[in-house]
Amino acid sequence: MSDETSVENPVGQATTETDAMPPRKRLTPQRRAALLLLALLLVGVWLGMSWLIRSRTELKTDDAFIEAHVYPVASRVAGTVIAVHIHDNQAVTAGQLLVELDPTDYRVEEQRATAALGMAINETSGDTSQVAAARAALQSAHARRDQAMQDARRGAALYNREVIPKEQFERLQTSQRVAEAQLHEAEEQLQRATALAGISSGPGAKARIRQREAELAASRLRLGYTRIVAPTDGYITRKEVEPGTTIQVGQPLMAVVPLQHPWIVANYKESQLTHIKAGQKVSFQVDSYPGHTFTGRVDSIMAGTGAAFSLLPPENATGNYVKVVQRVPVKILIDPTSDPNHLLRMGMSVVPQIHTGLSLGDVIRDLNPFR
Repeated sequence: MSDETSVENPVGQATTETDAMPPRKRLTPQRRAALLLLALLLVGVWLGMSWLIRSRTELKTDDAFIEAHVYPVASRVAGTVIAVHIHDNQAVTAGQLLVELDPTDYRVEEQRATAALGMAINETSGDTSQVAAARAALQSAHARRDQAMQDARRGAALYNREVIPKEQFERLQTSQRVAEAQLHEAEEQLQRATALAGISSGPGAKARIRQREAELAASRLRLGYTRIVAPTDGYITRKEVEPGTTIQVGQPLMAVVPLQHPWIVANYKESQLTHIKAGQKVSFQVDSYPGHTFTGRVDSIMAGTGAAFSLLPPENATGNYVKVVQRVPVKILIDPTSDPNHLLRMGMSVVPQIHTGLSLGDVIRDLNPFR
C-alpha cells in the first residue's frame, strides 16, 4: 500500500507542475507577414534617408569631361616644308624642332639687309667727310673773298690817283664779286652736306643706320621662323603638314596638348549648386580606368549656364515657354598625385562626386519647410 502511494506521488506531482506552465504562443502567418512588412519598411526608410543625405552631401553627375590646354602650332612665315621631325601622338618637349621650312629666300634677305647696313655705315662716313670738305672749302672761300676785298680797296685808291687804268680797277671789282659769290656757294654746300649727314638735327645722324639695323634684325627673325619648335611639353595631335607642302602665314600645322595639368568641366544641374563652393574636395572615376578613384578640388563655377554662352542662346520671349533645368559648368582641378600612373586624356568621360561637408543637421534644416 505504501509502495503504491510512493509510486503515485511523483507522477501526480509531475502532472501538477506541467499543468501549471503557461501554454507557448506560436507565430501565426499573419504576424509573420506583419513583422516582415515592418522590417522592409524600416529598411526602406533607412535606405531612403541614406540616399537623401548622400544626395545632399555628395553631389554627383555623369555630365563631365576632361579638359586641357591646346597650343596651336602655326607658321609665322610662308614657305615650303623641307622636313617634318615628328609624327602623330608623339610626346615632345618645349623647344623641340617640329618642322623646317626652306630657308634659302630668307637667308638671301638677311644677306641683303647686312649689305644695306654696311652701305648705310659707309654713306654716313662719306657724308661726314663731305661736311669736313665743305667746311674747308668755306674757309678757303672766306680767304679769297677777303683777299679780293683788299685788292679792290687798293685798286680804288690807285685808280683815284690815276696810277692804274679804269679797266684794271673794274677787273678788281669783278674779282671781289666773284669771291663773294663763291663764298655764298660754299656756305650752301656746307648746309647741304650737313643736312645730308644729319648733323644739323642732332641724334638724327644715325637714323639711317638704325633703320638698316632694324631691317637686318627683322630678316634674321624671319630666317629663325623657318624652324618651327614646340611651344610647350605635350603630345602632338591634329598634324596636318607633310614635306613638300607650301604653307602660308598663320596656317595651322598641328596642336600640342599638355596632359600634365588637366582639369574637369562638370555640368551640374542648377538645383545642385546650392552648397557647391570653391575648395571643396572631389573624388571621381574615369570610364577608361574602372576601379580607380582620383581626387581633386572645386576651382570655380562658371558665370552662366552652358546654354547662355552657346552659339545660339535660347530666347524665351515667346509665349510657348517650357522650363528646362539648366546646367552650369563647374571647373574641378585634378590632384596630380592622386594616381600618376594613369594618364588622363582630353575628352574622357568622368563621374565626379563633390563632398560638400554638410552634416545631418544641415540636411534636416534644409528640408524644414517652416524655416
